[in-house]
Amino acid sequence: MESLTTRIKLNNGTAIPMFGYGTYKIKDQNEAYNSVRLALKNGYRHIDTAAFYENEKFVANAIKDFMEESQTKREDIFVTSKAWKTELGYDKTLAAFEKTMNEMQMDYLDLYLVHWPASYAFDDDWENTNRQTWKAMTEIYKSGRVKAIGVSNFLTHHLDTIIDMEVTPAVD
Repeated sequence: MESLTTRIKLNNGTAIPMFGYGTYKIKDQNEAYNSVRLALKNGYRHIDTAAFYENEKFVANAIKDFMEESQTKREDIFVTSKAWKTELGYDKTLAAFEKTMNEMQMDYLDLYLVHWPASYAFDDDWENTNRQTWKAMTEIYKSGRVKAIGVSNFLTHHLDTIIDMEVTPAVD
């Protein structure tokens, strides 16, 4: 059986723990803080949050306090967050990342994802919106403030709009 700390390499060489602790639907600040601390204490080294979850600050505080108390290095904890579907497009994605970094008060994230793609149901120019979003994600990645970028909830036709761009998503 794989352990909670077993890592696999992404396409850019970044190593991600195979198992992660997700914080979806944990809106209460004490519950978010305590559950993340407990997950880390029990061996999880991948913590997943998102702007949409409205708990990035509490998750980050739990990570920081755990690191301080356990003398765990930041590079030993893999942190993922995501830009929500209302934050798509070049400028909005850059602003979403800055907001996340401000909430989390971290020097870098290990993985930053586009939470949901733009789609034809809500955006007549969805293909361009996805390309502009990915352009912003690439800029964020090239800044060094995130180790890997990827997408979540993308289908093949969504991936087709960005797959030939400068940086290939590390995860979907």
